[in-house]
Amino acid sequence: MSTGTVKFFNETKGYGFIKEDGSEKEYFVHATGLIDEVRENDEVTFDLQEGKKGLNAVNVKLS
Repeated sequence: MSTGTVKFFNETKGYGFIKEDGSEKEYFVHATGLIDEVRENDEVTFDLQEGKKGLNAVNVKLS
């Protein structure tokens, strides 16, 4: 399980990006990958899963 911060999340469109702690990597997150509701700047934990365009954050929950 990884940790990071929600950099951007658009509730209307149902997607956003999470910046991983300790690196410059950012991962796409879709509303279907959320366990908790998230907002920008929330601290979260997440797993990574291969998606159509690279790694996606899934099982995202507030830390």
